Amino acid sequence: MSDPTRRAFLQTSGAVTAGVALASSLVGKEPANNRVRVGIMGAGGRAFSLINTFAANPNVEVVAIADLDPGRLAKGLEASEKLQGKKPRSESDFRKLIDDKTIDAIVIGTPDHWHAIPTILACQAGKDVYVEKPDGHNIGEGMRMVAALRKHKRVVQMGSQHRSTKRLQEAVEFVKSGKLGRVVVAKAWESTKQGAIGFPKDSEAPAGVDYEMWMGPAPKRPFNVNRFHGRWRWLYDYGTGDLGNDGVHRLDMAVALMDAAAVADKLPPLGLPRTIFANGGKWYFDDAQEFPDTLQANYEYGKGKDTRLLTYEMRIWAPYSYLGESEGAAVFGDQGYIVMGNSRWTAYGKAGEVLAKGEGDSHEKPHVQDFIDCIKSRKKPACDLETVGHPASVLCHAGNIAARVGRKLTLDPIAETFLDDREANALRTRPEYRKPWVLPEV
Repeated sequence: MSDPTRRAFLQTSGAVTAGVALASSLVGKEPANNRVRVGIMGAGGRAFSLINTFAANPNVEVVAIADLDPGRLAKGLEASEKLQGKKPRSESDFRKLIDDKTIDAIVIGTPDHWHAIPTILACQAGKDVYVEKPDGHNIGEGMRMVAALRKHKRVVQMGSQHRSTKRLQEAVEFVKSGKLGRVVVAKAWESTKQGAIGFPKDSEAPAGVDYEMWMGPAPKRPFNVNRFHGRWRWLYDYGTGDLGNDGVHRLDMAVALMDAAAVADKLPPLGLPRTIFANGGKWYFDDAQEFPDTLQANYEYGKGKDTRLLTYEMRIWAPYSYLGESEGAAVFGDQGYIVMGNSRWTAYGKAGEVLAKGEGDSHEKPHVQDFIDCIKSRKKPACDLETVGHPASVLCHAGNIAARVGRKLTLDPIAETFLDDREANALRTRPEYRKPWVLPEV
């Protein structure tokens, strides 16, 4: 599914023979004109998993991969070549992918602080986007990303892959049946034990790594292993803590189930919460992490008899599960409740009897396929950034902000600002974007 100009050229010149030869060289792939040509930003962590999933998809050709770490880039290129029979082009600057008119879609598997700028630039270049969760580093970035996809009519899938799983979809249909009765409360949680990151000293960046570009829009700081692979997520400059790392999945699962209950209860969908209150802190780990390791956040929706409550609990020092799941979501009605984990769900009645259950993994393969299908159909994907991904991300950003200011916040759901709270609103975006990596205007 390459650029129309390129397609026309192949069909009307002698290059068509070369095009056929190229198609046959990509192992197990659909004909060239049926394939979505993809550029992937990032080659480690989540990006490495996405490289494998996209390269294995018969409807995709991974054309190029960009990463600032040569070691990770080499591994990503090798994995893609093994799966599709052709080595992608390597780049150190993601802008080369966006400028490539033959690329249809950009896949972003970078740290949180590098989600928004590439997504917006890709939308402006007429490309569709698969971006890992949460949508951006902060609320302002997510809003700008949504504005870009609206203006340029792009398909943008956020990588909360549970939305595309048969497991969640079956549970949603069960809840819609109304067998849980009237649903008022939901809960999401993380109790999977994380490790401490210590207090390492600043040092030199690894050889070949463009650390200046890695920092991007964040403030300039010396290299430190805690500001790099994996550990960046625990620092305000780059990440969103475990609330934005894992919590976004669990919160979105809870919202999906609560919205299903709203259908049964003939209530409107949740939308964004009216109020947010969070308390917690660094109460367990003695290390350089800046986000809480212990947190409880309450999100209140609606008013009066239609009020619904979603609570999120984080205990990333706990080596045991809660309600049978180390991380999950539960929805409680007056006739029963449902518990959703990463590989199963179970619904219980008033006496504790099992009403229904299901199983299934959480791999992103069906989520990637949904994205590819929507590129072709132009329908909204399962985790459409505007209607699903950004609202889920706002829960994470707002919860982190409420924890930092230490008070209950009231949210304007249209402007996505906090009423009468200058301190909280200042945390909706960065104080400054380091040039040249400013947030693009839309």
